[in-house]
Amino acid sequence: MFNMVNFTLSSLVAADGMSVEINTKPDMWDRVKGLPISYDVYNECKTVARFVGVTDEFKRVIDTFKVAAGIIPAGFCPVLVYDDGRVLVDLKRNIAYGENGQLRPTNVLFSADSANPYEVEPFKHFIANLTCNPHIIHQQFLNDPQVNIGSRFKDRYEVMAELCRIVGPGVDISVEVDNPFADEHAILEEIERFKEILTPYRLVVKVPHTGPVNRENAASLLDGSFEKGYKQGSIADHMYGHNMAKKLTDKGYRVNFTLMFEPHQAALALQAKPYFINTFLKQRWLSSNEMDKFLKTFRETGDIRIFQRLKDYMRSQDMISPAEYNGSDRDVLNKADGILRYRQFHSSEGSDGLDDVRHSLRIFRNLNLPDTRLIICSFVDECIYNHVDKLLAEPEFQDMNKRVVLTAPPSYFSQFACASGVLTYQRMFLGAVAT
Repeated sequence: MFNMVNFTLSSLVAADGMSVEINTKPDMWDRVKGLPISYDVYNECKTVARFVGVTDEFKRVIDTFKVAAGIIPAGFCPVLVYDDGRVLVDLKRNIAYGENGQLRPTNVLFSADSANPYEVEPFKHFIANLTCNPHIIHQQFLNDPQVNIGSRFKDRYEVMAELCRIVGPGVDISVEVDNPFADEHAILEEIERFKEILTPYRLVVKVPHTGPVNRENAASLLDGSFEKGYKQGSIADHMYGHNMAKKLTDKGYRVNFTLMFEPHQAALALQAKPYFINTFLKQRWLSSNEMDKFLKTFRETGDIRIFQRLKDYMRSQDMISPAEYNGSDRDVLNKADGILRYRQFHSSEGSDGLDDVRHSLRIFRNLNLPDTRLIICSFVDECIYNHVDKLLAEPEFQDMNKRVVLTAPPSYFSQFACASGVLTYQRMFLGAVAT
């Protein structure tokens, strides 16, 4: 019977012998008194607690974001803690929550790949995260006069401050340092500047995997003289991003560890205890399709020019090194076949380009990091989003929905707000009014 009764914190105050603890901020009780509690919690609190109040952390959150009276800011989960005869409401950062401790409408969360305040503004109520890497900030916004209108924003710090104003407290913001190979002191200084603007609650430090690239050879990657294949770095090179992510996590920063393109990267990336890891779709989807078409045509025709185009394509996508490009044609052919086999491209597991997503979600099912989420990113055309949307509704992955964040530019997601029938019915509705 009691499961059908609604209890709140104010129910405790009405109970015999309870009193509300007086906090330094007189409006704190108004923010928490309507929080629902179960009958079991209500009954337990009556027996062990004499006061109800809020934690110092609760007060810090309110003071940081200065939200309106009576409101608990979005992006925080209210939790009860017991402390020496007191029942206190604490706030834990959790972007699955909207204002006043209410869960967002769906377990799957959305994120925007954008540093453009003008396109984030109309999308702000529908995202829980914002991703801003150097390319997004500099190339797609700051350095483009068509979008940074009148050069209003002079640097990334001004952009970050404006984005914070727009999205409010409930949205995490992932930002990446400009040079991952800078010395540790410079990197930490840069992060601390972001922390001042974003607050510790919103800041997520984006750390890229760097593969065989290091401080000494990074310039050659830009001028076209880089000679190494993606597997040909030293142990220190290949683990550089992992160690940076772990070091920042150990220092208390939440980390968005990025550039995971293949299933075999996920488990090792998770050893750094990141807040987010990513799985990229676009490059894999396009490259698998291209390689498959080249291989089929070459085997059907035997035309060596088709094979040469395959080699050129694989080189352009960094799938083969210069040495492999100039080496055995048989080895290149075997590598292309091997990649498609690994990606299960000719089976239902991977023909939609989502074998990596499926693999990562299965790893997450047994993950010992309860707050870590998987970001699915780098979408291409509507088929990929449609496939992801359906996959997350499949019975196998129903329990994993709350671990997923989908991220893309607002312009990409916004097209899925519509369907052809909208035009049909709007024509009918508007025509009816016009007559």
